[in-house]
Amino acid sequence: MTTKKTTYCLPILLFMLVLISSCKKDEGVSGNYAASYSAWKSFKSSVNNSYQYAVITDSWTGHATETILTVKNGKVVQRAYVGKVIDGQFGTVKITEQWTEDASTLNVHQQQGAETITLDEVYTKAKSQWLINSKNTETYFETNNQGMISTAGYTDKNCMDDCFTGIKISFIRKTTTDL
Repeated sequence: MTTKKTTYCLPILLFMLVLISSCKKDEGVSGNYAASYSAWKSFKSSVNNSYQYAVITDSWTGHATETILTVKNGKVVQRAYVGKVIDGQFGTVKITEQWTEDASTLNVHQQQGAETITLDEVYTKAKSQWLINSKNTETYFETNNQGMISTAGYTDKNCMDDCFTGIKISFIRKTTTDL
C-alpha cells in the first residue's frame, strides 16, 4: 500500500511544482511590465507626450529595417523608413528603400514600415497580444530604453527562422524637431 500512495503522490507533487514555477514566471513579466510602464508614464510626462522611437526588424537573410515614428502631443505626425540588406560576407550595407511620410501622408506605404502607433498603444498591444504565455511559445520582454520597453513579443517554439511576433525598439527619445 505504501508504494501505491507514493506512486499517486509523485505526479501530483510534480504537477504542483510546475504550476508554482509557471506562476513565478508570470509575476516576473508582470513586474517588469509594470515597472517599464511606470518609467514610460514618467518619460511621457517629462516630454509633454512628444517623442520619437525606432522600431527595428532583422532577418537571418540579411534584410533589416528601421522605422522612426515621431509623436507630437500624443499623435503620430511622421514616419520615416529605411530598408536595407546587410552582406554577411563583407559586412556592407545596401539601402534598398527609404522614405518619409508626414502627417498628411501617413500610411501611404502600407506594405512597409512599422505600424503607425504611439507608445501608449505599444504598451497596450504588449500586454494584450505579445506577452501572453503559451506552452508553445517563448515570451520576451526587455527594457533597455532607460527602463522603457525595448523588446516585447514571442516566438513559436516549433518555428525555425524569423519567428518573432511583437516589437523591437532601438531607442526612445525626446522629439528634437518642431514638426
